[in-house]
Amino acid sequence: MWGKKFFARLASWATDSRDKYDGNQTDKISGDPSKLNRKESYKAQRKNYRREKKRVASELLNSLQDPTVVVLADWLKVRGTLKSWTKLWCVLKPGMMLLYKTPKLKSSHWVGTIMLTSCQVIERPSKKDGFCFKLFHPLEQSIWAPRGPEKETIGAVVQPLPTAYLIFRAPSQAAGKCWMDALELSLRCSALLLRSNSSMGAVQGTSANDSAQISHETQWSEADYEKHFNEHDLDGDSQNEGGPAAMSGVDTESESEPEAVVEEEPETPYVPLTEEEFGSVGEQVEELAEENKSLIWILVKQVRPGMDLSKVVLPTFILEPRSFLDKLSDSYYHADLLSRAVTEDDPFTRMKTVVQWYLSGFYKKPKGLKKPYNPILGETFRCYWEHPNGSRTFYIAEQVSHHPPVSAFYVTNRQDGFCISCSILAKSKFYGNSTSAVLEGVATLTLLPRGEKYTLNTPYAHCKGILVGTLSMELGGKVNIECENTGYKTELEFKLKPFLGGSDYTNLISGKIKLGKETMATINGHWDTEMTIKEAKTGEETILFKADPETKQKRLVRYVVPLDAQLPNESERLWEKVSLAIRSDDQVGATEEKTVLEEAQRNAAKDRKASFTDWIPVHFNYDPIVAQWEYRYADLRPWDQRNDVRQYEAKYKVLTKTRHRAPMVKHKSLSILGLTHDDDKSESSSNPDAGKTPHQTPGKTIRRWV
Repeated sequence: MWGKKFFARLASWATDSRDKYDGNQTDKISGDPSKLNRKESYKAQRKNYRREKKRVASELLNSLQDPTVVVLADWLKVRGTLKSWTKLWCVLKPGMMLLYKTPKLKSSHWVGTIMLTSCQVIERPSKKDGFCFKLFHPLEQSIWAPRGPEKETIGAVVQPLPTAYLIFRAPSQAAGKCWMDALELSLRCSALLLRSNSSMGAVQGTSANDSAQISHETQWSEADYEKHFNEHDLDGDSQNEGGPAAMSGVDTESESEPEAVVEEEPETPYVPLTEEEFGSVGEQVEELAEENKSLIWILVKQVRPGMDLSKVVLPTFILEPRSFLDKLSDSYYHADLLSRAVTEDDPFTRMKTVVQWYLSGFYKKPKGLKKPYNPILGETFRCYWEHPNGSRTFYIAEQVSHHPPVSAFYVTNRQDGFCISCSILAKSKFYGNSTSAVLEGVATLTLLPRGEKYTLNTPYAHCKGILVGTLSMELGGKVNIECENTGYKTELEFKLKPFLGGSDYTNLISGKIKLGKETMATINGHWDTEMTIKEAKTGEETILFKADPETKQKRLVRYVVPLDAQLPNESERLWEKVSLAIRSDDQVGATEEKTVLEEAQRNAAKDRKASFTDWIPVHFNYDPIVAQWEYRYADLRPWDQRNDVRQYEAKYKVLTKTRHRAPMVKHKSLSILGLTHDDDKSESSSNPDAGKTPHQTPGKTIRRWV
């Protein structure tokens, strides 16, 4: 009885609702004459469907046939159904992987195309050397596309390959991890087919008006689309369309390789800087004049033990005439060692070479005990080093915060395959007769072709003899250089001179290179002269780094921007008058000019506080996830010998000149296709051009994928 009443009420409610709904719809349609009727709506749907079909087919073919749209390409061994291995050239593209017998990518060399839409990738254990991983369909379905990039239906003859999976073997663990990262990126982006602009140029033999209309999107005729509608009715329930069906009707024309594109922004002029100053070997000391000793006492009366000295105004006679941003670049005069580390196949040798480069950045000291300028908020510095092979290592730095004082910098040499990102918080502590300058922050060195990251920190500078004894400075503290990808770790200790120690105990350093808990090598020596390394297994001891005249002669030449071409907030131009006074031994004039800059900085801070505005850096963004400042225009793609021409710098943007236009993709841990993002909307009042031009590699199509 209850069931009958329930269904009766349900039927009554449904009838009322349907009548109400139909009435509302009738009112809406009759009240809005602009609404399409059913037939016109269906025509509009078909028109939109055809347009979308054109776009998808064009994108798929462009990503297949454009040689610049490649995530990764290299040799891999593939296991066949006969339990033996075949070496094939594998080309990974967004959403697909193509297998060839040779790198020539000819139609006759094509083996097969794997559609990655429904695939998964997983590491596979193996007893043999190398790194194995498996690409498979979780439901045991076919992973192969029925046609090749040139509509081939039969691939080159190789041993039979499985249908629902493939097992690959990379030559090393680093290469395998690189493939794993690239596949994960391609799997995530498989639905986002990259659009290529290679077909947008003029076609030979056609006029400018005609060429603008000829593209992949116009090569399907209306008859082709109507035929498709007849075969696949939109009103039917089964509308299963595959990628090959959409692809098979599209014809493409091969284009000749265009010449290298022209930079879209003017390149910054640079000039070589050959004048360098090297302090004496051993302990850094400073003999104070009588008039300067009184200034030290006045300074000491202003501070107390344990106090942070970042807010204390230092006298100019202890200042080195250059900025701290410039000082940080001293570590890259031997950046060619990093270029060598990239080419080493052995992970232990790579770590050893990275340590060799790290230790090469300390022997360059000023004469006497000097401290660089504290950078002013918004101050910038840029330069580059020319390598023997013609590549360039660019250095971009900016003071992103003043209280607390934070300096951010970015180093890149994509052609040789490395980049470094770091932000440093400078702290100073006063202990009465001594003081320590601590640089808090971790630098991240990335070897781009290998996908390896090394983290590094820095020792502290200890100054003693402020009140009693000789004023001197040395380095101290423990440093770790660690690569999580390979498991290697280097532990270094910069040792302070003991109270009763002689010159042999000055600037001592010791350390170990470890793999897990096993010590692979030990390091000993003096960081400003010579350091040796002794391997644990062989007992062989060799020179790791030696700061002799021959080594100094091989230093890379640094190129800087001429003073007249610098912006007002660039270090050399900003501190020009102070530096001239210091070099002329005019301490009064130097103090006056330094006071002018400091007062201008204080007034600007007061104005921002009064207007409730915050300072916004121009070239670096803060990443709260990793708590680091990141360079806005970082490009972490491995160098493409076929497409990339050279790196250059324009308006503090380190860009790449290329031969072809190609899309880019950002990846957090390993940017295979590229790293790109739009400039933030925020602009700095000190730089009116900030935020107006999005970061782009010349000739690249810029997108932001979420």
